[in-house]
Amino acid sequence: MKNVYVFLFSFGFFTGAFSQQLTLEQANRLAALPLKCLQQEYPNKLGQLLQDSTEIASPKKLHPSFYGCFDWHSSVHGHWSLVYLVKQFPNLKNRSEIIQKLQTNLSKENITQEVAYLSKKHEKSFERLYGWAWVLKLQQELTDFNDPFAQDLARNLQPLSDLLVERYSEFLPKLYYPVRVGTHTNTAFGMTLAWDYAVFSKNEKFKDVLKENALRMFQNDVDCPFAWEPSGTDFLSPCMEEIGIMQRVLSEKEFLKWSRKFAKSLFDKNFKWETAKVSDRTDGHLVHLDGLNFSRAWHFYALENQYERFAHLKNVGDIHLKESLNSLVAGNYEGEHWLASFALRAFEQQKALR
Repeated sequence: MKNVYVFLFSFGFFTGAFSQQLTLEQANRLAALPLKCLQQEYPNKLGQLLQDSTEIASPKKLHPSFYGCFDWHSSVHGHWSLVYLVKQFPNLKNRSEIIQKLQTNLSKENITQEVAYLSKKHEKSFERLYGWAWVLKLQQELTDFNDPFAQDLARNLQPLSDLLVERYSEFLPKLYYPVRVGTHTNTAFGMTLAWDYAVFSKNEKFKDVLKENALRMFQNDVDCPFAWEPSGTDFLSPCMEEIGIMQRVLSEKEFLKWSRKFAKSLFDKNFKWETAKVSDRTDGHLVHLDGLNFSRAWHFYALENQYERFAHLKNVGDIHLKESLNSLVAGNYEGEHWLASFALRAFEQQKALR
């Protein structure tokens, strides 16, 4: 336990009052985690469906862009983390190495192979919707980054993003019932990052698909059972993820009316929610709960940012973010291969408040 606190103090989070601003020192430490695993092929968890023995291959051969960081989706949001940090911090340590690895992984040839893999008829559900959502987040970050290397990579990635937009539009109308879990298949999370991308890319047709299906699946929901959360291995909050997508597709008046029925307790200025506790950070499933604290935090910040009446949620978000920063301790690959992305997503929403 002593080593945990030494790391945390050196990380800079517990020096004085909790700060909204991500510092360069903290950014360097967060960048080190995805940088370490971006081209680390093993250990690896493949989500592959084998038609026959000819499809058996190494992770890097199957997924030349997204073979690192244990699994495909973690690799995708590890790439997003590095792009985000390079953009936000021009003086980021190892900037040249980061850019070189991004250019290698996201080459036109590699993305072409990723598109080919996802174009297989029997892989149409591969990484649906979680990995898909993070690809669109990565695409948005690259496209919005006015740097020649980022613009090149945005063009490389675009065919994969375009394919996934088509997949969303094909799949969502078939999904009669949303998946309300706290893990990868959560429907609301998968739609939220997609909505942000649709708005950013001015894709009105895609926005219509997302809004129509979000309203169909979630508009009549009431009384979300906050007391039932979390389940044992959640890294997303089913209640907060649903709030996240409805916050986007509804007008202010509509959202406030809907949310009073769905999440009345959030309007209480004394609202509190116990942070998730992790019993064993070497367990790849139990450590999910650190991600839950980060994902709850980003929703609390998003609500505060958009609606003055939710200003009291900033403190709740701060408590959740601070609670799980110790999960970033180096040494446990079970958490370090992905948690930096979730922490950065929370910091990203904090930054939007200023």
